[in-house]
Amino acid sequence: MKRGERIFSYIQEKSEALPKEEITGRVGLDAQEIAEALGILRNNVSKELNELHRQGKIVKFAGRPVRYFDRARLETVLACDLGAGPCQFENVESICRQQVPQTPENPFARLIGADRSLKRQVEQAKAAILYPPDGLHTLIVGQTGVGKTLFAHMMFEYGKVMHRFADDAPFVTFNCADYYNNPQLLISHVFGYIKGAFTGAEQSKAGLVEEADGGVLFLDEIHRLPPEGQEMIFYFMDTGTFNRLGETRRDRHAKVLIIGATTEDPDSALTKTFVRRIPNIMKIPPLAERTLAEKLDIIKLMFQDEAQRVKKPIRVGVESLKALVGSIGNGNVGQLKSNIKLLCAQAFLNGIDSPDYIEVDFKMLPQQIRNGLLTLSANRQALTEVTKKLGSDSCIIVPPGPDFHLEDAGSDTEPFNLYQIVEEKVDLLKGEGISSDLIKQIVATDVNVYVRELYNKKNSVNMTTRERLLKIVDESLVDFSEQVALYVQKRMNRSYHDRFLYAFSLHLSAFLKRVKSKDTISYTEIEGAVPQDSLCLEVAMEIGGFISKHYHLEVPRVEMEYIALLLESAEDDDVEDRVVIVVATHGQSTATSMVEVAQRLFGATDVSVLAVDMPLEVKPRAVLDKMTVMLRAISCLKGVLILADMGSLCNLGPILSERLDVPVRTLDMVSTPLILEAMRKAELVGIDLEGVYDALLSFHGYETRDITKEEPLREANDGVIVTICSTGQGTALKLKALVEDILGQSGHPLTVIPVGLVKLEEHLQEIAKEHHIIAAVGVKKPKLNIPFIPLEEIIDGNGESVLMEIIGGAVKLPEHQQGSPVVCSLCEESLRKFLTYLNPEKVMPLLLEFDRRLMEQLPKPLTNPLRIRLLVHCGCALERAVTRSPLHYDKTAGHLTAEKIKALRQSAEVFSDALHLELAEDEFYFMAEMI
Repeated sequence: MKRGERIFSYIQEKSEALPKEEITGRVGLDAQEIAEALGILRNNVSKELNELHRQGKIVKFAGRPVRYFDRARLETVLACDLGAGPCQFENVESICRQQVPQTPENPFARLIGADRSLKRQVEQAKAAILYPPDGLHTLIVGQTGVGKTLFAHMMFEYGKVMHRFADDAPFVTFNCADYYNNPQLLISHVFGYIKGAFTGAEQSKAGLVEEADGGVLFLDEIHRLPPEGQEMIFYFMDTGTFNRLGETRRDRHAKVLIIGATTEDPDSALTKTFVRRIPNIMKIPPLAERTLAEKLDIIKLMFQDEAQRVKKPIRVGVESLKALVGSIGNGNVGQLKSNIKLLCAQAFLNGIDSPDYIEVDFKMLPQQIRNGLLTLSANRQALTEVTKKLGSDSCIIVPPGPDFHLEDAGSDTEPFNLYQIVEEKVDLLKGEGISSDLIKQIVATDVNVYVRELYNKKNSVNMTTRERLLKIVDESLVDFSEQVALYVQKRMNRSYHDRFLYAFSLHLSAFLKRVKSKDTISYTEIEGAVPQDSLCLEVAMEIGGFISKHYHLEVPRVEMEYIALLLESAEDDDVEDRVVIVVATHGQSTATSMVEVAQRLFGATDVSVLAVDMPLEVKPRAVLDKMTVMLRAISCLKGVLILADMGSLCNLGPILSERLDVPVRTLDMVSTPLILEAMRKAELVGIDLEGVYDALLSFHGYETRDITKEEPLREANDGVIVTICSTGQGTALKLKALVEDILGQSGHPLTVIPVGLVKLEEHLQEIAKEHHIIAAVGVKKPKLNIPFIPLEEIIDGNGESVLMEIIGGAVKLPEHQQGSPVVCSLCEESLRKFLTYLNPEKVMPLLLEFDRRLMEQLPKPLTNPLRIRLLVHCGCALERAVTRSPLHYDKTAGHLTAEKIKALRQSAEVFSDALHLELAEDEFYFMAEMI
């Protein structure tokens, strides 16, 4: 039975079972009830319900939610009520269109983010409207395009719903910029004038205040009001009285709620006496700080509006949606809306002859929007989250109706085809000139989400995995797949069975068909998407051997890469939430720098560490709001640990806990070792928030070495260096490579052995039996009496000279690679992730020369973490110069030191000499802010 037939049959069954009085009361079934009962996605249920309604098989009852009923059953009941024959179509439709009595709708319910990032602002707005006797005057602060005017209108609508304003109450808008340099004209416009008040005043005229009596006066760009204008307004707010221009007595009265909007800081743009008279000030966050779900909802709503205008559904490719999300910047909602309008206009022109829909394709996006995909892809976590929410199919957005829905373009009965997913994605990305490494990252993420979505969708049906598979593939193939799934579960010691069994069975079926038809796999870019040393690839190779032996055929290497992707994607969800760490410090980029260093040198990826910078001119309330938005965008149910430096940042925990309804703990005097230790506790030990907090209370940094008590050294070439980190993998291997670079460039190449903290002393004793351990580098000083260099000393550069002192040497770098080996290694590693068009190996010598020139001109040397951050930014700025998409500095540059900017410009001449590339002036402002 097809999906539509199943839904219609279910509606018929339920309609027959309902008593007559419930039918006349217009009780039916809504889309969500049907979806849950039949195990079908709600989007697809809505699609089929619309089709059944068009066919005349069912009727809709107006209201929220829309409810559906069997037409034949309703016609029979109505015919009995009327004592006549079968009811006419028009009569049934007119009855269904009658509105079910409802309580007034809350206007804020339509506001995207009202229950998420805008929840506090909505509560403030409601309080401002309801506060006795006449509400609170309000100031809405936010960047251009964030929706301040929309928010003011919603406050007014809420006032009408709550009967604070009459249904015909006025909402009057006045843009203060129109009269900001003419106070007299401002007075006449806002408060009116009498006949003869000035030349040309031939008759009296009421002003905006009288026009807004009993309602709202919305003052847009209120910061453009001159002090005289502000004085006039706040006198009216104080007394409720005013006079027209030309009158001498203030004996006119009006009851008006003032709502102002500004893009500026009220404390600096408005007079203090005026600000004091506005008790309710709320800030609307920029779109870039809203949650991912809100950004997607806003984008979908804008496409819905355009679908209504063109009277056609709009098909939007998933990569186009990702690019739009990634392109969100300072333009906010207004710029995003303009971008979507232009895209839909072009799509309408391209598809003007198409009767079905218009299509917004990735290839038609302007370059600045396409770059949004690269921006998003640079953040693996964000890319995964977006892909998980969007799925892997295009979306079709239909013109709005009572039950508007956004649905996948594909059917829920489509077969699983991993080859098609990869090939279509690679084809699209290759056409855009995107680098091979980035293609692998995007493809791996999309496959991961697709496999999870596929199984979860099918899992809603009331059948076992085997029963569902037997409807699609042969029983012998399912038997073989079950054996493989059991092997994988035991081999990898994880919960893999159901999801992997489903995906692997379908993929194996597709592979065997491909072999039979002698089709080749078109793209090999998938190779390398799974790390070559991963357990998933190792097990995939073993599975390839099983397939080869069972089906007597050769399994190509690339096919094993596909199976490895399935293994990586199909693990059952059984990982619990972890404690989220927030590093908050004063300064422009202090916290960001500390977190970047800690993340690069910590091997685990499951620990969530957020950086919150607080420039000295920023208010604690703004930092609290930013922190709240960041944490609402991720899962933090297990708690939040704030690592702060001092002052007000140490007091935000209780308020944050109340807002998020999660436990929050705070530690002050944050340092890089403290961050590393917090990450280690949260990742390795798996303890709860209180456990991590208690452990860190007694943490006073990693032990430092005392070379005065060290034993005499043997010959350096006879010994080894040990690197100590969490697991002996990940960070320890990175640290091993760094130490090897230092040793190799010093002319003393030694063996470096990475070890983990588990059974550390036993492992060191085993190593000491065969080698002389010259020194240890890492996160913990061993009990063995050997020189020890803490990890942070290697990071900040001091550890290099200490290591050379121990082994007796000096670091000697090649001419093209002057600078710290740590700086060189970490910069090049980061640039490989971020650069798409430029070759990091070719750019690094120029960046190091830039670094050398800059160090010569600055009064004091920069720390290694800051040098790494500066050079990575500079490398990305070079790529932006190539793509002609420089960053824009949206603050005034007056607070930046002219000497620093001059030094940066002169040092950057190396790029114009070698590459003929000029960095934009704003890029120098960002770099000057860092140093």
